[in-house]
Amino acid sequence: MTTVLPRLHNPGLLIFLRHGETDWNAEGRMQGQKDIPLNATGVEQARQNGQRLKAFLENARIDPSELDFMASPLGRTRMTMELARTEMGLAPGAYRLEERLKELTFGSWEGSTLEEIAETAPELVERRRADKWGFVPPGGGESYEMLTQRIGGWLETVDRPSVVVAHGGVFRVLRGLLEGLEKRRVPKLPVPQDVVFIWRDGRLEEI
Repeated sequence: MTTVLPRLHNPGLLIFLRHGETDWNAEGRMQGQKDIPLNATGVEQARQNGQRLKAFLENARIDPSELDFMASPLGRTRMTMELARTEMGLAPGAYRLEERLKELTFGSWEGSTLEEIAETAPELVERRRADKWGFVPPGGGESYEMLTQRIGGWLETVDRPSVVVAHGGVFRVLRGLLEGLEKRRVPKLPVPQDVVFIWRDGRLEEI
């Protein structure tokens, strides 16, 4: 049984922003596909990431009109994209939505912390801890393995330099696919919300 993800193609330049912080992020709640808005910290993170991205493109002499801007359809990602584009001097709404970029869903666990869940279903929390890659939360949840199939299908359609605003889980599996990482590493990859991630010619940079 293979333990390493197949390395998928890189479109030459792929820029990723995670949405800014929400109150549920700050509280450690499983957010998944619940539509939770940015908090004040998240708004500032989105603006600063827009400034970082603008500086990067100017230094690299890349015209933003050459890039395909796309975001998950959830409110926190749309707001992050629009704040970032405003800081870049671009029309805030001139981007497209991509359903496949939604966060993985935690099913009936959404809105709860792991500590809360451990009080009623400690055996499930232990199963998740033992196999975070393959564990499927109850109530229609998704595993990282399932999310990887969704994101892999999307990545195969990316055929031009792109700016993506999506979620922590999406970044983890995207990085796993672009770099051919071990499956067990993928769910544990850090995804700060105040960093712009850039894959350029197959190498990851953070600004």
